[in-house]
Amino acid sequence: MTQGVLPFQYEVSTSACGMTALAGLPAYLDLAAVAGLTGAIRRHLQVAAERQQGWTDEQVVMSLVLLNLAGGDCVNDLRVLEGEEGFARVLRRVELHGRKRKERRALERRWRKERRRAVPSPSAVFRYLEAFHDPEEEAKRVQGKAFIPAPTEARKALYRVNQELVAFKQARAPQKTATVDMDATLIETYKRLALFCYQGYAAYQPLTLYWHERRMVLHSEFRDGNVPAGFEPVRVLHESLQALPKGVEKVCLRTDTAGYDHKLLQFCAEGCSDFGVIEFAIGVDVTAAFKAAVAEVSEWQPLSREVEGRREPTGQEWAEVCFVPSWAATKKDGPSYRFLAIREPLEQTELPGVEAAQLPFPTMRFEESRYKVFGVVTNRTAAGEEVIYWHRERCGKGEEVHAVMKNDFAGGQLPSGLFGVNAAWWAIMVLAFNLNALMTHLVLPEGWVHKRLKALRFALIGVPGRVLGHARRLIVRLAEGHPASVLLVEVRSRILRLAPVPTG
Repeated sequence: MTQGVLPFQYEVSTSACGMTALAGLPAYLDLAAVAGLTGAIRRHLQVAAERQQGWTDEQVVMSLVLLNLAGGDCVNDLRVLEGEEGFARVLRRVELHGRKRKERRALERRWRKERRRAVPSPSAVFRYLEAFHDPEEEAKRVQGKAFIPAPTEARKALYRVNQELVAFKQARAPQKTATVDMDATLIETYKRLALFCYQGYAAYQPLTLYWHERRMVLHSEFRDGNVPAGFEPVRVLHESLQALPKGVEKVCLRTDTAGYDHKLLQFCAEGCSDFGVIEFAIGVDVTAAFKAAVAEVSEWQPLSREVEGRREPTGQEWAEVCFVPSWAATKKDGPSYRFLAIREPLEQTELPGVEAAQLPFPTMRFEESRYKVFGVVTNRTAAGEEVIYWHRERCGKGEEVHAVMKNDFAGGQLPSGLFGVNAAWWAIMVLAFNLNALMTHLVLPEGWVHKRLKALRFALIGVPGRVLGHARRLIVRLAEGHPASVLLVEVRSRILRLAPVPTG
């Protein structure tokens, strides 16, 4: 019987043929081994180790990392990975590679019956993730107040795993400066226990610190939707500084107005024991007091930008503002802060009956015109225009990183109504994000650095192949003439060069 309109039909093979549509995904397994990701999971995570049976921590976490890379966005998508017969065969072989006979036997004894799956079932993963949830912390919540449950030991272990992943890149490409961009994002959800955010819908609101030079997530704290981005920023920054690898000598911070917290500013300006004074540029709350100081400015300078080697006007102007808030005047010998104001004329005609307070941005009237007004506070001594553009480098990048985490990876689809489960899911997604950053920045040829994950799935990960066994080896056979056949061989050679040289 004809299946459709066009002259082709589908048939299901009745025998195992070793086919896979993810022939490029094993390269990430190779990189995870070289980067120490799998070893770090074995050392730090003890969720499954305590049970002495069933799936190991490494098997569960790596399955979810691979799920993120392959394009899955929910736990049930593990069934698709399991259906990849060829890839499942590679995964089984990789699990045993490099293990001693005693370790292989111990792995086999974790199963009372013959193991049939290559990746955990969705129900097994849900049971595993529940170990990251702490009901006792949930009981501490007070209605109407922002609260962040203390992370369980298992979640702390995931942070340490990510710390080692970041340290691997630092060891291969040392960087003395860490410019940290702090930003929060909203994940809309329909989970019954989710709390409402400032936008008026149920959501979660993770706070992420992104290492600009490394293009990796240094730290990301999962939060409820009602927890503002500016809640406890000093603690989060301090935890992120502890996650920085060796070799970093200088730290800089950039964030929007959510970071306009006098404790955070003082912490950076006064300096910390490990990195000294932290240079920063942070958005300013345009309060009535700040507007009054801006109104006193008599001289504004045009804000231009460089385009193809020439300076072009932006229509904006900037000025130094003599503004000393009360919190900055508590110490005579305290650090000094520079306040910069940026104004931009409103292009649209003011509508009758529309008050300035109804606009989604702060405005001020100068002479006969109304302007948008923004502020930046900094402790940098560079020219004001340079500080403004340095601060704006994070604008858009934070949104882009979060868009990738929520859309390209599985961060935008949370699996449970339990806070700890969702926090673990987010942390594992961060591991996948950073593993992919290693692939694009250390392994793939130049030109792949700025490609999104969808481009990598099309050209590298989602490649058809057949997995064959020959002379105790596994061979992933690719179609002749496919562009990925050359690329994957080059990728594996580059990964091999990243491996540490054996000593002794």
